[in-house]
Amino acid sequence: MRHKESHRMERLGWLRAAVLGANDGMISTASLLVGIAAAHASHSSMLLTGLASLVAGSMSMATGEYVSVASQADTEKAAIMQETAELARDGDAEHRELASIYMQRGLDEDLARQVATQLMAHDALGAHARDELGIHETTQARPLQAALASALSFAVGAAVPIAITALTPASMQVAVLVVATLIGLAVLGALAAKIGGAPALPAALRITCWSALAMGSTLAIGSLFNVGI
Repeated sequence: MRHKESHRMERLGWLRAAVLGANDGMISTASLLVGIAAAHASHSSMLLTGLASLVAGSMSMATGEYVSVASQADTEKAAIMQETAELARDGDAEHRELASIYMQRGLDEDLARQVATQLMAHDALGAHARDELGIHETTQARPLQAALASALSFAVGAAVPIAITALTPASMQVAVLVVATLIGLAVLGALAAKIGGAPALPAALRITCWSALAMGSTLAIGSLFNVGI
């Protein structure tokens, strides 16, 4: 029977973007709402601010992620084109280079040359992209996927504190926002760690502590003002 293994490396691209987006959406929106709640803003002003944060943040996350990952994709394409030209110009030198890589990983010279010969006969460009350039199909840059994941996850994350604001009485908004957001972020951090195969508790504690600092900072700033709008 063929042995099968399930790894999580293929999830890294969308998981990174989705977790970053959801975390940012929840933290930034909740911190903003806590700050203006401490400044005694009206309920309608808080909801409008939250919605504006959701829309602007989603677009900003999508744009930033797309530009960043597209730059990575362009770099990968340029490296692939250069490698293609080098293979066409001097295949023997590229064969020696690939064999040298395998020797550095522990193969003896004869075996390294044989492996390089067989892999280059099967897919020379693929072998060099993977073993020389470090470009793997599972971790290859996908700009559109990353942008959509960031935008949607930011919107989902931002929707949580907005919903809490809409359903919570004004006298309890700050306390409920802080507690509910920290719980939600801890759950999100633990879930993301579990999906990625990492320990859940350190991830949950890490995001909870930093989020508490962010909300505490905006709460302190908001308390200095009394806008009443």
